[in-house]
Amino acid sequence: MLTNYITMPILTHKFKTMYKAKFIALLLMLAAVKSIAQQITPTPQWRPVYHYSPPTNWTNDPNGLMYLNGEFQLYYQKNPFENKWGHMSWGHATSKDLVHWKNYPVAIPEVVTKDTTTSIFSGSAVLDKDNTSGFGINGKAPLVAIFTADQPKQKKESQFIAYSNDNGLSYKLYAHNPVIDLNKSDFRDPNVFWYAPTKEWVMTVSMVNEHMVRFYGSKNLKDWTKLSDFGPAGFTKNGWECPSILPLTVDGDPAKTKWALFVSSGGGHGPLIQYFVGDFDGITFKNDNADDKVLTVDYGDCFYAAIAWRNAPANKKILLGWLQNGKPETYPWKGQMAIPRDLSLKTMDEGLRLIQTPSTIISSSLSKLVNNNVFTAKDLAIGSKGVKLSKLGHFDSNAYWIDAEFKLNGAKKAGFYITELKGADGTVAKKVAVGYDAVKQELYIDCTTAEKENKPADNLVLTAPMKAVNGKVRIHVLMDRSSLEVLGNGGEKVISTMIYPEAGANGLSAFSDGKAVISSLKMWDMSILGK
Repeated sequence: MLTNYITMPILTHKFKTMYKAKFIALLLMLAAVKSIAQQITPTPQWRPVYHYSPPTNWTNDPNGLMYLNGEFQLYYQKNPFENKWGHMSWGHATSKDLVHWKNYPVAIPEVVTKDTTTSIFSGSAVLDKDNTSGFGINGKAPLVAIFTADQPKQKKESQFIAYSNDNGLSYKLYAHNPVIDLNKSDFRDPNVFWYAPTKEWVMTVSMVNEHMVRFYGSKNLKDWTKLSDFGPAGFTKNGWECPSILPLTVDGDPAKTKWALFVSSGGGHGPLIQYFVGDFDGITFKNDNADDKVLTVDYGDCFYAAIAWRNAPANKKILLGWLQNGKPETYPWKGQMAIPRDLSLKTMDEGLRLIQTPSTIISSSLSKLVNNNVFTAKDLAIGSKGVKLSKLGHFDSNAYWIDAEFKLNGAKKAGFYITELKGADGTVAKKVAVGYDAVKQELYIDCTTAEKENKPADNLVLTAPMKAVNGKVRIHVLMDRSSLEVLGNGGEKVISTMIYPEAGANGLSAFSDGKAVISSLKMWDMSILGK
């Protein structure tokens, strides 16, 4: 019939219009079917094995991080219904070792009524051990969640609280919400902690478009008083989100601390997350640096919305961020968390700077789990042809952890080629390079030959300024099926990105543009965790 429409000139205009409409409808239907088919194609090859990802559906920001009863509590932004952003609610998972996770039903679901939709945006949660809120029952301390209620019909964001008396499995909304309401459309992401010197709860919350962090104080988690504002400062070309402030040890001395204020900085160009170092007296944060100084947490293109477990064992402050997915789609989940990172500050020539290392909790857990899948070497000369590190059944599944120290010996570049894919002629056709450029003094990830279809051109090469120390650089490579995190010189610099290796792209080798030597190499094959 469609052919007839094209070839028979005697049809009336009415019938031409009808058949043309049917033709267009058929094309739209076929496009929709193709789109659905693409969305429901499982992608187990990109499912991480040692990073947290939800079993199904969309996830983004980590929320409500607490260490409670020997377990790490993780809430996170979740769409309970589909594999894309929407219907924001709080998902829930717990872990004892930051590797194995137990998943629970949605803890705080989106609320839909005839008059309004209340989406449960990002926030925090606390153990109200002294029951300052009065929500506890039978002498048991309640958990209190503090989060942004996004109400699109009212074009408003305000701060809500909810409480739990079943160890965080479910929450009941406070009857007198909101607890803070400025009648603003962009006012979000409260992060709350107990400040002992003033004996009150302190909240950081983002004044998004003003590029400011507002501090509030409360004795009971219900009634909040403005304390101060910080900003604008640092990077201000994008809106500010997900603020939090932490006391961090300086140069490994527990008696010496400074405060670090973290702010996620929207999207596009510029740092996805920046930080400020200074002092906090329970009311005001004072920045140690000039207002125009920009300090970057992660130099990649996907690490975002990071907050910390404040009360982890040994008083550790462990940062957890969301690794944003780009193209292509993953299924039946979308979104994953970064590796948990221990935080501290270090005195550098330019001042105090953030140090991020894979948390000793997760590194210890993983070492025990894969202790039979470890390769070590010393003084490994690379040479112009490189050194192949993968073979059949070993380091060939794109799930591994590398800790290497390079002695540069005048080499211009040195590092690793990962996700190598050989062409028909046997040579490497595609690869991702992870390494150090001694000429530019940069740690880098180069995805130019492998990810052109998945990344904008200006994100194909990601760099972080870093200096060699006595002619040596240390590089951690955390590759987990689709996530790649690279840490330089013991966590002085970090670059995170997402990559999507195609079938057969699983080779691993070391390279050198010169005579570099790997003075120390240790590699853990994590593929056993995915079996």
